[in-house]
Amino acid sequence: MDWLKDAPFGWAFAFLFLLSMARANTTYWLGRGIAAGVKHTRFQHVLTGPIYQRAERFIQRWGIFAIPLSFMTVGIQTAVNASAGVARMPVQRYLPAAVVGCLIWATIYSTVGMAVIYAWMALGWQWIVAGALVLAITTLAWIRYRRQNS
Repeated sequence: MDWLKDAPFGWAFAFLFLLSMARANTTYWLGRGIAAGVKHTRFQHVLTGPIYQRAERFIQRWGIFAIPLSFMTVGIQTAVNASAGVARMPVQRYLPAAVVGCLIWATIYSTVGMAVIYAWMALGWQWIVAGALVLAITTLAWIRYRRQNS
C-alpha cells in the first residue's frame, strides 16, 4: 500500500471530488428519471420510506443549502440528492450546490479521512480487521434497534 502513502494531496483530492460528483449526479439523475414512473409501481414505498421522508424534511428546512450540507452528514446524502432529482430541482440550481458539497466532501475525506486510513495502516492488518468488525457489528445493532423502535 505504498502507492496510497505516496499519493499527492492534489491527486487524492481530485479523485475524491470526481468520485463524489459522479455519485451525486448519478443519484440526482436517477431520481429525476424514476420520479414519475415509480409512483404507480411496487417501488412506491421507496419514496415514502423514513430515509426519503427525512431527506425531504431536510430539503424543506434548508432549501438549496440542503445539498452541500448533506455532504457533511451520514445516512441521508444519497437520499437528499435523489430527493432533489425527484422534486425536479432545476439543474442550474442543483449543480452549483452539488459542486460545493463535493468540494466539502473531498476536503474532509482527503484530509481527515486519509489520516485515519494512514493511522490504521500503520497499526497493521489485524487492527484494521478488528475495527471493521466492530464497525459492522455496531452498524447492524443500530439498524436492528432502529427497526424495532420505528
